[in-house]
Amino acid sequence: MNSETAVSLGAYFVLMIGIGLYAWRKSTSNVSEFMLGGRNLPPAVAALSAGASDMSGWMLMGLPGAVYLSGYSAVWIAVGLTVGAWANYRLVAPRLRAYTEIAEDAVTIPDYLEKRFEDRSRKLRVIASLVIVVFFTLYTSAGLVAGGKLFEASFGYDYRFGLILTASVVVLYTLFGGFLAVSLTDFVQGCIMFIALVLVPIVAIAAVGGWNETQAAASATDPDYFDWFAGVSTLGIISSLAWGLGYFGQPHIIVRFMAVRSVKDMPATRRIGMSWMIVTVIGAVLCGIGGLAYVAQNNIALADPETIFIVLSQTLFHPYIAGFLLAAILAAIMSTISSQLLVSSSSLTEDFYKTFYRKSASQTELVMIGRVATLLVAVIAVFLALDGSSSILSLVGNAWAGFGAAFGPVILLSLHWRRMTRQGALAGIVSGATTVLIWLYAPITINGQAPTDVVYEIIPGFILSTIAAVAVSRFGKPAPDTLAKNFSAMLSEQ
Repeated sequence: MNSETAVSLGAYFVLMIGIGLYAWRKSTSNVSEFMLGGRNLPPAVAALSAGASDMSGWMLMGLPGAVYLSGYSAVWIAVGLTVGAWANYRLVAPRLRAYTEIAEDAVTIPDYLEKRFEDRSRKLRVIASLVIVVFFTLYTSAGLVAGGKLFEASFGYDYRFGLILTASVVVLYTLFGGFLAVSLTDFVQGCIMFIALVLVPIVAIAAVGGWNETQAAASATDPDYFDWFAGVSTLGIISSLAWGLGYFGQPHIIVRFMAVRSVKDMPATRRIGMSWMIVTVIGAVLCGIGGLAYVAQNNIALADPETIFIVLSQTLFHPYIAGFLLAAILAAIMSTISSQLLVSSSSLTEDFYKTFYRKSASQTELVMIGRVATLLVAVIAVFLALDGSSSILSLVGNAWAGFGAAFGPVILLSLHWRRMTRQGALAGIVSGATTVLIWLYAPITINGQAPTDVVYEIIPGFILSTIAAVAVSRFGKPAPDTLAKNFSAMLSEQ
């Protein structure tokens, strides 16, 4: 590793751990502070935290790599995600913020669902928690794969060394500072990602000779490179756009809405979050395009397209700047991992330990259990990520679909349809998660192809989850929504 680059990365690691120590002193005295930052996040912190925890290594490695390989036909995913994020801010954010506060300060999604439907059987909480822990362990492993690939591709280090180093730093600041540390580090990481995704494509395209030369070089490798419809079917486009459906059910994103300091702050949060997302997504797409043109023009051998951002950073910039840009990838990876670890540990602590084992546990004890659970999930995710051959985009896509299908319809209906029942919520979660797992792993084919190669698994999962939730609710008696009056009053503040 170049010494200047090492200094930049070292400074980044120290900053992240320092933020963790600061948050440890400020907001870890009780469970609400450790898991939701005391519901006091300013709009900018909440928006960039949601964006950074959302995009992960996919933004700087997965998406540029996909565009590098396929051109504009790979951009449909980004379009779907942008529309989905906007809809999430409009349909979920303000209502979830209001409802979770009046629902006896619900701090997790399973906690909210149990209180929303007055489920005394605890089945809803348990099943929702199991889905969170299972899919987040897979999701966290995807982030660790990205961290291992970064150190392997950038510095020639062993993949497993990079994986363990990434996990160690994330676990340290998450253990120390909880939700506030995760949110503050996400804010810093979001700023780093923003700068990197503006700077790298501009410099790469300029190095090729401008946009016209970049288009010519990319088109020379593939005449259909700039054709939005080349090589993709109608079902393929629908599958890509359907990534946007996943936003409604991502616990690590929507929990940021629960932590915003007021419903009145939601419009500002939405404007900041969407502005950040649009700029960074465009930057990631241009990295793929500019990267292909630069590699073709300079006859560079690129073994893994998902490392194109790394190659551009190392070849086009001074080592100090390259270190900063590589820190942007770490920022994207670590922000998501930390959010996922915290949501998983929150679920294990609140939804299992406190609910079934130690109902009288003190706040100090619960915070300690939350830290232990964080470490446990991280260790399992590291074990799963030891095989670095998996595609980051594939791993993220599987987990994204699982959450989107299991929770998306249930969250939307619970916030907008008072006729929904506890049994309907249970049916929606189970059918959505089960459909995704069957679509991924069942030994079945469609016209000789695996189901996931035909239609993205979130589509059948989301549809069947919605049908199950509505149909079962129609045959049952809705829960007495005793919180509705206070909910409407709080929501009117927006």
